[in-house]
Amino acid sequence: MVNKKIYILAIESSCDDTSAAILCNTKVLSNVVATQEIHKQYGGVVPELASRAHQQNIVPVVHQALAKANIDKKQLSAIAFTRGPGLMGSLLVGASFAKSLSLGLNIPLIEVNHMEAHILAHFIDDESMTVPEFPFLGMTISGGHTQIVRVNNYFDMEVLGETLDDAVGEAFDKSAKLMGLPYPGGPLVDKNAQLGNPRAFDFPKPKVEGLNFSFSGLKTSILYFLQRETKKNPDFVAENINDICASVQYTILEILMDKLKLAVKQTGIQQIAIGGGVAANSGIRERLKEAEETLGWKTYIPKFQYCTDNAAMIGIVGYLKFLEKQFTDQSVGAKARYAIGS
Repeated sequence: MVNKKIYILAIESSCDDTSAAILCNTKVLSNVVATQEIHKQYGGVVPELASRAHQQNIVPVVHQALAKANIDKKQLSAIAFTRGPGLMGSLLVGASFAKSLSLGLNIPLIEVNHMEAHILAHFIDDESMTVPEFPFLGMTISGGHTQIVRVNNYFDMEVLGETLDDAVGEAFDKSAKLMGLPYPGGPLVDKNAQLGNPRAFDFPKPKVEGLNFSFSGLKTSILYFLQRETKKNPDFVAENINDICASVQYTILEILMDKLKLAVKQTGIQQIAIGGGVAANSGIRERLKEAEETLGWKTYIPKFQYCTDNAAMIGIVGYLKFLEKQFTDQSVGAKARYAIGS
């Protein structure tokens, strides 16, 4: 039991959200996120614009996080930051700021793997969340990543399967774009799906060996389906939007659940913890709750604010690494590709 108060300033800048958080041990005192609206007009994240926006946002976001937590920067014990994976330009902004501030304050610097942080977000002290016991299976589902990981301990993780092409969030967003829905389209697919028939249209599930995923073929089949149907009826999408969304979502969730069932069968582990932006999807939450009742699984879903990219999840990893004295030095650089365990 740690009695000493350890204050961690955490910085997350892997994609298009600039975030800073203050944690006192495992408790989140503040978690500020500046979302970049500019990408909506382009239908996706533009890396150059993202890094420029991070430069504009990072100082006010950190200032706001300190103010909300009622903490002076001189009270900080360490600074944790996302080293990777992510967009290189975006990562560089957060890494450079964290390195400079740790040098200025003469306090330790802690690098964090963004993928590990999504999994360890479950260990944030929050009364509405229960903590998984080791070992458990972590499934990270987001706009940039799809992974199933065996988690033996905080820093002992093994990737069992991951996407070979598109991430699940990308499959949602690109399917939405094909239907003419604005970016980000994933939440809109979920919203419309709740009003539609999930069996209205059949889409093929890709045949991928083991626990790996593939979504590019599904995306192509949706494109051809919509082209074929709108040729017959130009108003097809508008007239069937709820059923199309429900059918697309059903197929994506079937792919995810099939792989999870296989992972449980192969490992014998029935504790499932999910994370990443797609963990906010109502359909996946429903399917996991069903699995608890029908398959005997124990499932863990973090609060919505800890699912999407946020600095609090970076902070909890920073705290756990602080206890182990896993610090890094000023020579550390951002890594666009950064595998778990590397």
